[in-house]
Amino acid sequence: MKTVIVFDHPYTIAASHNQPHFRSYSAAIAQHAVDTLTHRGEIVDVIDLHADHFNPVLTATELTNWRTKQVVDTQAENYYQRLAAADQIIFIFPLWWEVTPAMTNGFLDKVLSKRHYQATRPRLLPKKPRIVALTTAGTPTSLYKWIFGNPVTKMLKRGTFNKLGLYNYHWLNSTPEKQSEASRTKSLAKIDRIIK
Repeated sequence: MKTVIVFDHPYTIAASHNQPHFRSYSAAIAQHAVDTLTHRGEIVDVIDLHADHFNPVLTATELTNWRTKQVVDTQAENYYQRLAAADQIIFIFPLWWEVTPAMTNGFLDKVLSKRHYQATRPRLLPKKPRIVALTTAGTPTSLYKWIFGNPVTKMLKRGTFNKLGLYNYHWLNSTPEKQSEASRTKSLAKIDRIIK
């Protein structure tokens, strides 16, 4: 089984070691997922958007390429080929303003291009991978779901992947700001139950 992890945080996955002023719980989640899947003997491919210096802005030329089914840009095409080989895709990012960060938005815009649509149905990824979103937020999960209406799931599950025929979607949110270091470490174990 092959898993592709799409990681979006300015500090990159290198910030997983809890160093003062260079730490990210999202990075800790990503590293934990890599370690867990690798330990299970699975193939793991990490797309670290900030480490790759991915440009999320879709230019006018790239939009024309998108609409005319040309390669949007070479980096996006490389990312698509990696996703196309995946049995599972895990998106890991912090929720900013209750939704996805700009890099993740741009990734979806550029990588899920018309070039790869099938004529008979809107199926973009041939292996129909399992989709997992692992997010972190300052807003407690219960409030995020009931007060804000869980916008990230509406956007990713309903607005993106369901439209592409990908219905196997799972989401887990963590609120590290509300937890002690011991609780944050313990809560990483929850990730093992949601990633395959």
